[in-house]
Amino acid sequence: MPTVLRWGPYRFFIFGNDGSEPPHVHVQRDRALAKIWLRPIALASTTDFRAHELRRILRLVEDNQSRLEEAWHEFFGS
Repeated sequence: MPTVLRWGPYRFFIFGNDGSEPPHVHVQRDRALAKIWLRPIALASTTDFRAHELRRILRLVEDNQSRLEEAWHEFFGS
């Protein structure tokens, strides 16, 4: 479960068994968790994040999309 980005209280990471799915990242803060598709950027699922935090997270993903996609492809070798 490699961490690919940290921004403030948010940890962006990839699950090692998600390689059969389209590129995405998981985001965690405390007990809150979200799954974000990378192309196109979209919220796949969330628990315990408030709407204003999700907007901030989606902006962070957009700002770092290339870096996150690169980390995905590097990790899964695709």
